[in-house]
Amino acid sequence: MLLITGGAGFIGSNFVVDWLSAREEPVIVVDALTYAGSVQNLASVSPTDALVFVKGDVCDRPLIASLCAKYRPRAILHFAAESHVDRSIHGPGEFVRTNVTGTFELLEAARAYWKGINESERSSFRFLHVSTDEVYGALGDSDAPFTESSAYAPNSPYAATKAASDHLVRAYFHTYGLPTLTTNCSNNFGPYQFPEKLIPILILNALDERPLPVYGDGCNVRDWLFVADHCRGIATVLEHGVVGETYNIGARCEKSNLEIAHTVCSMLDALAPRGRGHYSDLMTFVADRPGHDRRYAIDPSKMESNLNWRPLETFESALRKTIVWYLKNIPWANEVSDREWTDLHYGAESKVVAAQ
Repeated sequence: MLLITGGAGFIGSNFVVDWLSAREEPVIVVDALTYAGSVQNLASVSPTDALVFVKGDVCDRPLIASLCAKYRPRAILHFAAESHVDRSIHGPGEFVRTNVTGTFELLEAARAYWKGINESERSSFRFLHVSTDEVYGALGDSDAPFTESSAYAPNSPYAATKAASDHLVRAYFHTYGLPTLTTNCSNNFGPYQFPEKLIPILILNALDERPLPVYGDGCNVRDWLFVADHCRGIATVLEHGVVGETYNIGARCEKSNLEIAHTVCSMLDALAPRGRGHYSDLMTFVADRPGHDRRYAIDPSKMESNLNWRPLETFESALRKTIVWYLKNIPWANEVSDREWTDLHYGAESKVVAAQ
């Protein structure tokens, strides 16, 4: 059995659904069901004993300890995190609590459990920590992509708390011998992504005939990764990764925010045409995020050469699947959306600086 924290969130729920669709090994999901987590994300899982769901906080060490004692997981996969940079700028305290303190409490519970199991179980146990490329900071236009040996230089409260959690995981391996694995991924997109990130905001705002917000000049670059490919990468690291190692998971897919916006609009024009004009007519440039990192890019060579992992989707095929999924799941999107937040930070109140 696997114990998965944050398994009702975006990446975590995709991992759970993909895992259970391909394997018979059961999972126990622990999720606090904050704004970005929903049990609806797991609704496609067949109602069998393969999934146990527990509403709980990753900071609750006694709860994690009790679940480990009861279910005896062979691995803990740590997805739980506050993850949105904009929210971390406006309220960093929750990010420190969940991402730093939560990881510490989870590590302590895992260490106590690991020390108490038999030698065979101890040798096969893994603690897999899911992190982000943002811990490495920003790149210049001509800089080489981040590798696993890149220095940490986080620039946002979110990135700083994830960097701290990465360091804790590393320390527990080197100090206590806890068999850890860490993955640092590039920008994910796909089904069940909470509508506060760029791609779902663009899709849903377009369908509602609302402005499509693009920060600054739209030239900030991200390295994009389809969530299903990321989940396959995590499963590969879990099964074949070397204990104590870090693995960067990316798709070599650098695109500017402006390019993303135009591609989403073009695909929507074909899949769900407007009654008049094109979706790109709705694009609006808004005041830039404070301290907005200019470029991220990941070098996934270690995943490719050591673990024989590569993404199966192209950006275009993955984006089309994502848009089709949102078109088919508008009720889900409407139920989970936080329009007040979106309007405050990306709408009329966000100091529109230009439009085209």
